[in-house]
Amino acid sequence: MEILWVLMALVMLGFVLLQISRRRRGAVGLVEPGHPDAADPANYGFAREEELDIRMPGPDQDLLDVLDLVQRTQDYRGAQQLLAGTEAEGERRWQRVQAFAGAASLELRQRPGGVGETPGGQWLRVWRAEAPKDAGGAAVHAEFLVQQAWRTATPGSDDFRIIMEEAKAACGEAALLAPGDPIPYIVELSVARGLGYSREEFEQLWLKILDRAPHHMGAHLAALQYWCKKWHGSRQLAYSFAEAAAARAPRGSLLAAMPLFAVFEHLPEVNLVSGFYQSEVVTKAVHGALHAVHSARPDDPMQAHVRHLLVFFLVRGERWAEAMNQLTVIDGHVGALPWTLSADPAAEFAVYRALAVAGYEANGGSPATLPH
Repeated sequence: MEILWVLMALVMLGFVLLQISRRRRGAVGLVEPGHPDAADPANYGFAREEELDIRMPGPDQDLLDVLDLVQRTQDYRGAQQLLAGTEAEGERRWQRVQAFAGAASLELRQRPGGVGETPGGQWLRVWRAEAPKDAGGAAVHAEFLVQQAWRTATPGSDDFRIIMEEAKAACGEAALLAPGDPIPYIVELSVARGLGYSREEFEQLWLKILDRAPHHMGAHLAALQYWCKKWHGSRQLAYSFAEAAAARAPRGSLLAAMPLFAVFEHLPEVNLVSGFYQSEVVTKAVHGALHAVHSARPDDPMQAHVRHLLVFFLVRGERWAEAMNQLTVIDGHVGALPWTLSADPAAEFAVYRALAVAGYEANGGSPATLPH
C-alpha cells in the first residue's frame, strides 16, 4: 500500500511538472528588468511599483487630505465633518469608515504607548469622549474594534472573543445613534463571522441591512465571507448567495460581479486542471463582472474593487488586452483584493501588471494600440 501511495504521488508530481514545462515553452513569463525581452510597464504610463498606493482600491482625494490632516494634528474634527457630509447609504461612506478605523488601528500598532508616551490613534478616543452622540465616530470606533480583533488576536481565542464582543456592543450603540444607517450592521457582519453567529442570527442581521441598503456592494462582499466554505458555509452556499445577488441587481449595479468574488474565495489551492481559468464557471463570472463595470456609474467607488479582481482573472486566463484595459483605469492604487492578501500588495500587483504587458506585446500590442 505504501508503494502505491508513493507511485500516485510521483504521477501527480510529474503531471504538475509537465504543466509547468508546457507553460514555459512559448509562453509569457517574467524576465529580469533590463533584459532585452523585458516589457516595460512605464511605456504605458503606469506608476512605478514604489509609487503604488496600498491604502485604497481607487482615488478618494478628500479622504486622503482629511486622513493626512487628522494624523498630522491628531484632531478628529476633519474626519467627523467628512463623514457627516457623506451619504449614509452609499458605498463611499463605508469605505471612509473603514479607512479611518484602519488608520487608527495601524497608528496604535506602530505606537502602542508606554510610560510617558501617548498611544497611536488617540484622536479616535478623543472623538468618542468629546462627541459620544456622533454617529460617525461611533461607527468608526466599532470598525476599529473589529480590525483590532483580526489584527491582534487569533480567531477562536479568548482575547479575540472579548474584543469581538466589545465590537458587537459598539455596533449596537452606533445603530441606536442612527437608526436608518446601514453601516453599524455592515460592521457587525464581520463580528458575525468572527463569533460564529447561527444562520438564523445572521439572516436576521442581513435583513436589517437589506431594509436600509438593499444593493450595497460592500455589504454583500462582507456577507459573502460568512457563507464561504472557510467560515460558516460552503462553496455552494457562497455561489448561491452571490448568484442571487447578481440576479436581483438593478441596472447599473456592480452586484452582477458578485459571482466572480465567490469563485475567487473558492479557488483550488493547487490547480491541476488545465485551462481552469478558461473554464465555464470562471468565464461566466468574468463576463458578469465585465458587464457590471461597463454599465456601472463611472464614479461608483466599488468599481475599483471589481476591476482589480478582473485583472487577476484576466491575466490568469491569458486575456491580455482585456487585462490591460482594466489596468489603465485602476493603476496607481492597489488596496483591494487580491493584492491585499499578499505581504507586499504593490509587488504582487506589479507582477500581474508586468505579465499583462508582456502578454499584450507578445500578441502584437503596443502603447499606441492600447485605448485610453
